[in-house]
Amino acid sequence: MIPKRPPINRPSLNRGGGLFADSAPEPNAARGSTAAYRANIDGGSRGNPGPASYGVVIRDPRGQVVAKLKKYIGRSTNNVAEYYGLIAALDYAQQHSIRALRVESDSELLVRQMLGQYKVKSPELRPLFERAKKMAQSFDSFKISHVYREQNADADALANEALDETSGTPRRSPQDAPTPNPQQPQPRKIRARFRNGALVPLDPLDLPEGSEVEILVRPVPKN
Repeated sequence: MIPKRPPINRPSLNRGGGLFADSAPEPNAARGSTAAYRANIDGGSRGNPGPASYGVVIRDPRGQVVAKLKKYIGRSTNNVAEYYGLIAALDYAQQHSIRALRVESDSELLVRQMLGQYKVKSPELRPLFERAKKMAQSFDSFKISHVYREQNADADALANEALDETSGTPRRSPQDAPTPNPQQPQPRKIRARFRNGALVPLDPLDLPEGSEVEILVRPVPKN
């Protein structure tokens, strides 16, 4: 069982520079010398709220990846997705009899709420927080800490994979842009004037007879 008032042992929430000030006591103190597994978690939403998912990477005490979890959770917010990722990590650890777990997240809100530094005011986060808190208390040792986004890249990539695979709206980099076909006419902007119910081009079109075009109408302010 977890002592109600463990001795103050402030967790490291930074990488040597004091990212957070005055951390609250960890929710669980370590028992014995059980080696801890590490879970990196991330959740995201494209639109916030919008299509949302989480990603989790779990490593054993030697640093070897033992599990990669990802799931699309539907339309939700970033914070809800972050909690789903945390609960997924806790559930995996429980199902695999892991007794010591260290969670790393780049969500300051989630970490501070789990450490008792922030109150959980959101009605949609409250049940998720309570569930995660109860699950965390079942471990012999549980720690949660904040890391910078670049230190959480693997979990972030999994969350985005889940979105790309399910929502059909993958994030594209400039290298992913389609290569223009030199044999196909490329869109260009021309000027036109509206007269007697018709648009009259003011620039030469140089199009084959019978060509169909798309017109985007945007009024141009007069000088």
